[in-house]
Amino acid sequence: MKTLAKWSVGDYHRMIEAGILRDRRVELLAGEVCQMSPETPIHYNTTKRGTKYLEELLAGKADVRFNGPITLSDSEAEPDIAIVRLPESAYNCSLD
Repeated sequence: MKTLAKWSVGDYHRMIEAGILRDRRVELLAGEVCQMSPETPIHYNTTKRGTKYLEELLAGKADVRFNGPITLSDSEAEPDIAIVRLPESAYNCSLD
């Protein structure tokens, strides 16, 4: 499949605000809007337990994020679990 256009994080946010992506499970990866696979109950529960374990293990050393978006220069991925550098507030901004 050929990529016809790469989208910026700002473009992606504007598509969300305009309702273009409403009711669709997608994320922006390397400038491409990609469909996310559905999450099963066992997947969710396993991820939640793993997150709790990592939060205890890494308390005060890193932030453990669970099922949330992380904005990068050309992506806004929504990983199941992400271990990111502190401070947590560094991930509040968006790259519009």
